[in-house]
Amino acid sequence: MSLSISIVGARGRMGQAIATAAQAGGITVAAAVDVGDPLATAFQAGDVVIDFSFHAATRDVLTLAAQYGKPLVIGTTGHSPEEKKALQPLAQQIPCVWAGNYSVGVNLLFALTQTAASVLGSDYDAEVIEMHHRFKKDAPSGTAARLLEIILQERKLEQSALRHGRHGITGERTSTEVGIHALRGGDVVGDHTVMFAALGERLELTHKASDRSIFARGALRAAAWLVGRGPGLHDMQDVLGLRSA
Repeated sequence: MSLSISIVGARGRMGQAIATAAQAGGITVAAAVDVGDPLATAFQAGDVVIDFSFHAATRDVLTLAAQYGKPLVIGTTGHSPEEKKALQPLAQQIPCVWAGNYSVGVNLLFALTQTAASVLGSDYDAEVIEMHHRFKKDAPSGTAARLLEIILQERKLEQSALRHGRHGITGERTSTEVGIHALRGGDVVGDHTVMFAALGERLELTHKASDRSIFARGALRAAAWLVGRGPGLHDMQDVLGLRSA
């Protein structure tokens, strides 16, 4: 199947990686724009729009996608849970895949984390550690945020259970908190570890990315999956058939 795409956020690292991967895979880049450019240009060309721009632009991107009836892949991160919840009704008006990470390996990590969190009780302390390059602007990463969301859902905990690093006299760790630690430095593409630590044993699930092209290839796979689908909001678990894993 031939596929043409438009890229929003084309001058960013991911936008450039997607353009390169598209060329290698025989996919046409019909338009390439950035925040500050006339965004409507991206929605007037191509079969699917892929957005890796800036979280503040997501509402405009979704509005244009709905206006033009264009399938949309969203890879932008940095939204608060409240922001994402407010934007979901817009996303449901079109065929849309919205994920914090488009790596196949990371999405398997999501499925494994869900299984571990459901099997291991509160006597297994859950912590998430992520590391990215020094240029990343948001923390925690979108991938880490999704891992935390999975753990909170499985353990029926609220956002107030999260502990973003620890400092000072914090007291003993409780069984109802979930730690999140964001490291930044160098040119690290993305490392994520989910740790379940109990007395006597520890389980660690780790994914390390060394090439940004894995995310680009996943985003293109999501774009191809959207073609011909009706309105609805999906993530990479749907694209990969991991929803029931």
